[in-house]
Amino acid sequence: MTTMSPDDMAQRLGGGLLSFPVTHFDADGQFVEGAYREHCSWMLEHELSGLFAAGGTGEFFSLTPAEVAQVVAAAVAEAGGRLPVISGCGYGTAIATGIARDAEKAGADALLLLPPYLVGAKQEGLALHIEAVCRATGLGVIVYNRDNAVVDDETLAGLCERNPNLVGFKDGVGDIELMTRIYARMGDRLTYIGGLPTAETFATPYLTMGVTTYSSAIFNFMPEWALAFYKSVRADDRAAVLNQLRDFVLPYITLRNQGRGYAVSIVKAGMRMVGRDAGPVRSPLTDLSPAEDARLRALIEKASPAALADAA
Repeated sequence: MTTMSPDDMAQRLGGGLLSFPVTHFDADGQFVEGAYREHCSWMLEHELSGLFAAGGTGEFFSLTPAEVAQVVAAAVAEAGGRLPVISGCGYGTAIATGIARDAEKAGADALLLLPPYLVGAKQEGLALHIEAVCRATGLGVIVYNRDNAVVDDETLAGLCERNPNLVGFKDGVGDIELMTRIYARMGDRLTYIGGLPTAETFATPYLTMGVTTYSSAIFNFMPEWALAFYKSVRADDRAAVLNQLRDFVLPYITLRNQGRGYAVSIVKAGMRMVGRDAGPVRSPLTDLSPAEDARLRALIEKASPAALADAA
């Protein structure tokens, strides 16, 4: 069980870079706990402020609730209290509250609440869903605003008034007006996390709206590069940020956009390139083609040749 209060956890997250370890599968699609724990251990050799287990990059959407708890417990054991471990949480309200309770038992420090499965809902319905998860656990809750679950500033303010353990807001929408409204209204009440796909692209402009951190999927295979980029963002070194956007991030996004669902597939491909194979993605996702692999390898070689050298 966590010894971190929701507020302490949120403050720690806001002070540095975050990452989502992929979930390791064998050829039959079964979770490989040993390899996953070894990867978490390797990630924790680098400077991180939080580890999101069984999140979007960890294929939360392809895991059973029991597997989510298993993955989270493995991450908690490897982290050993050195930094917060945040569990993915989602689906319908009944399943989400069950996942929340199981994550708390597994030792997680917080929850990342992803959108409910499939359906759209009014603000009142989204508020009921989020509040049910907050009340199911003593863990800190981070709302992930995206897709079919976009709360406005008024709804979020009401939720924060009623639920002190609602401590984080992750933006996956990219609506600048909405983000400005939320930050202007909520201020330091929440920790704000960038959550648009390949968050590095939006890191600099989001700083002005209180978004001091983001989750880097690239950290899975190029941690030194990811940390250097984050430090350039925080230092407002716009020339360095623009160079890395031009040389790696934007071509990487172009490649990611070649196939639907590639946001996870491209990360696992990158891990294979650097000698940290995490196995295939689970269906319905598909892996990159050999030609796409070759393009990714060329990008990594240009941005971080040491990463490929370490795999040789």
